[in-house]
Amino acid sequence: MRDATAGAAASGETAGANDGALMRSIIQRIATGPELSKDITRDEARRGMRLVLDGAVDPVRAAVFLIALRMKRETDDENLGILDAVLETTTTVTAPVGEVVDLSDPYNGFNRNLPVSAFLPAVLAACGVPAISHGVESMGPKFGATHHRVLAACGAPVASTPQEVGARLADPGVGWAYCDQSVFNPRLHALSELRSLIVKRPALATVEVMAGPVRGRRRTHVVTGYVHKPYARIYMALARCAGFDSALIVRGIEGGIIPSLRQGAKVWTYHDGAEEHDADISPAALGIEQSVRAVPLPEEVAGYRRKSDDTGGEVDGLAIARAAARAGLDALDGAPGPARDSLIYGAALILRHTGRTRRLDEAADLARAALDGGRARAGFGLR
Repeated sequence: MRDATAGAAASGETAGANDGALMRSIIQRIATGPELSKDITRDEARRGMRLVLDGAVDPVRAAVFLIALRMKRETDDENLGILDAVLETTTTVTAPVGEVVDLSDPYNGFNRNLPVSAFLPAVLAACGVPAISHGVESMGPKFGATHHRVLAACGAPVASTPQEVGARLADPGVGWAYCDQSVFNPRLHALSELRSLIVKRPALATVEVMAGPVRGRRRTHVVTGYVHKPYARIYMALARCAGFDSALIVRGIEGGIIPSLRQGAKVWTYHDGAEEHDADISPAALGIEQSVRAVPLPEEVAGYRRKSDDTGGEVDGLAIARAAARAGLDALDGAPGPARDSLIYGAALILRHTGRTRRLDEAADLARAALDGGRARAGFGLR
């Protein structure tokens, strides 16, 4: 009889050889220069990404796979295949609530303004809408202030499991939570250093915001942002692939979910798999009048760069996060200013999108009431 151990070893060697051949074939096609590179299928992108996530290929080939796709520009099928692999390796739970709003700002954070969007889930929860955000502590190429860093600066939990997040959503005194990629997809998070080394923003930066680790029993709404116009359509396709019941895609500051406070912006939406729609929005329609686009960086933040000075140093993401934490908590406490208006604007867009109101100005009034009545602050806790 054939030895079982030897058979398993032979099978593993065969699988390893096949894996190597697949990745070699993929790289040969996608990394042949701007004119000769060829696209791969959705399934090949999924299988290639799984090899990277599973650690089945060496880091050099993994880096070439990611950067070659980026340099030739990923096709829709390639983006969807990479998302397929991310979803396959993500721990996903259904929270004991009817619906969930899933918020995701760019995982590499912010370095030009204070991101108070980390407090949006608490405002939404105070309006009766369970909400989560997710991300990482730090990610290149920006290494900016992330939801993780802002919430950690407040003393809020940033290492909860998806199951613990679901329980927080069901708690009537809380209703919001943060979920970190290091917990819901450790294999994806393990690529952080590799992503920093390749410098350029890979397709993972686009698809990871659609991981959706916590879903509602009936409906889950995804909210994310973009800067460059083509990404609105890309995010719509990814949201449908990820199984979200609706999507709100915002052209926001630094690619985040909150638009400019002083000029119009555009949002894209779909509901229940129906046709996509775009709409122009204006802060003035919500009674917001600001001279700044977003919450400005304080001058004391390391690396602060004045408009007349393009030689400033690297901005300190941790310092920005600490300043954002102070600004966000002050806004929850009722302090007027761009931080409060940012929370009202972001919450109003989501409240209207989820059907809590029919008009943006009515949704803004709901958000203001949650802030002025102290419900958002009480639900956030801490401090």
